Amino acid sequence: MSVGLKVHGLVAGYGDTVVLDGVSFELPPGGTLALLGRNGVGKTTLLTTLMGITTRHQGSIVLGDAAIEAMPIHKRARLGLGYVPQEREIFPSLTVEENLAVSALPGGWTLEAIYELFPRLKERYRNTGNRLSGGEQQMLAIARALASGPKVLLLDEPLEGLAPIVIEALFESLLKIRNEAGLSMILVEQKAELALAFAQDVAVLDRGKVVYRGASSALLADHETQARLLGVSQ
Repeated sequence: MSVGLKVHGLVAGYGDTVVLDGVSFELPPGGTLALLGRNGVGKTTLLTTLMGITTRHQGSIVLGDAAIEAMPIHKRARLGLGYVPQEREIFPSLTVEENLAVSALPGGWTLEAIYELFPRLKERYRNTGNRLSGGEQQMLAIARALASGPKVLLLDEPLEGLAPIVIEALFESLLKIRNEAGLSMILVEQKAELALAFAQDVAVLDRGKVVYRGASSALLADHETQARLLGVSQ
């Protein structure tokens, strides 16, 4: 069963340096949110703050019915918060199956379900992480998060640096997760058009604040606002 996420008045950063300045939003059960903004506005910091990696100064984070803002990372994961970092951070010396085994939690995706989603990982199950292509490493990073049984999945630029054909295949896998797994998902992505096509709702960050919140379809159709907020040209 999906679990929603509620964030209110979140002020956070690194040590005394504040990056997020009063961020608030809600993600309903099964909802999808595209998190957009120019480089350096706090998108990654928001995801890492949700996971408990940064310094939180103020604000609340509620996952389902549980206030998690003071919890350590492992407890957030066990409650259903999954994270796919921008750097992937797979274990390079472990095989595909070993990477998945060390991440597995009760109720997480089975190997069979993961291999059905990512057949390429089944073909490469004995390969170590450092012998995988960039696309395969990204598949493994996502699969590892799924093995933990997330209710809310945080994805930090999962399509970055990949070849177009790999982006297309990986995007199809993300759509399958969205459509069939019943998860709530937050997607950070520089390719605004893909992110808006993926997510039902969108939030745009600027200087650590949410400056736009609405339906993705509305922003997708509003090229002028996209250009103003994101610096994209049509």
